[in-house]
Amino acid sequence: MRSDAPAHPMAARPVRLALCLSPLLLAGIWGLTNRSLVHEGAARLVAADPWWLLAGGGFTCLGWVAASCVRQGAVPDRLPPGLLLASQFAAGAANHALPGGIGAHAVTVRFLRGRGVPLDRATASIALYSLAKSVAKAIVLVVFLAASPAWRRLGELLPDGRALVAVLAVVGTGAAVAAVALAVVRPLRRPVTGLLRTALADARLLHTRPCRVLALWGGAAAMPLLQGCVIASVGAALELPVPWAHVVLAYLAAGTAVGAVPAPGGLAVDAALVFTLAAFGSPVALATATVIGFRVLTDWLPLLPGALVLSALIRAKVL
Repeated sequence: MRSDAPAHPMAARPVRLALCLSPLLLAGIWGLTNRSLVHEGAARLVAADPWWLLAGGGFTCLGWVAASCVRQGAVPDRLPPGLLLASQFAAGAANHALPGGIGAHAVTVRFLRGRGVPLDRATASIALYSLAKSVAKAIVLVVFLAASPAWRRLGELLPDGRALVAVLAVVGTGAAVAAVALAVVRPLRRPVTGLLRTALADARLLHTRPCRVLALWGGAAAMPLLQGCVIASVGAALELPVPWAHVVLAYLAAGTAVGAVPAPGGLAVDAALVFTLAAFGSPVALATATVIGFRVLTDWLPLLPGALVLSALIRAKVL
């Protein structure tokens, strides 16, 4: 058995190398399959106001800081701020490979495990992070709806009665299937109940610490506002004829309506956002250019640097 020990690290090196290069490979494949989108977005943004685009880039960077605050607020353990911010920057690249935020959550779980956080508590922090984001976004949307009369225009985008009934039926069926599975399948019920107990215990502990509460809920409320400010900045650069507050409201409404659709890169949100901006009075072509510019700033430009950071973190065994 001793003779086999020296060969083990060498055997693991190809696996680590593949993990390091896989984000770059995925980034290259994504760029090749979306050449037309990259070209169109770049062509329209060439004539845009560079200062407003720079402001949008600043809001994008602040979004990573807000995400790091929410991640820290969801974990009782103190995390290294620099590495936490780097992991959230790298998580953006992982989201292009997996839908529904799964890529970012997987990167975060790996990061927390590397910091000594047990798997059950790391997984519970993901649940708390997702819950805080959803609740805070809904609250911010309600505040915007109460403060702006533009919400009446959103009624044009609501589905008719039959479509709404179909959506509710699908959601109800999914919830019923999940409940039956938890009640019948014992091997599934045990880990889920354990995860819920851990999540509730950590949530109670975190809400006894004001700094964690501020990081969790303040960061969760800031994230959609910062994303909306990125879109508004791009719209200002392209002279979008929609007020700043209405652009943010359009993003909140579109993201809340279809944010749960499992599409990589937020494609479902982008489509809904174009129609929502058009409902607020923007030409469809200009609304499309604004959404493309938003994706350029938040996804396409950070994609290669994020993949490089992800590869570096894997190589340094931080992930």
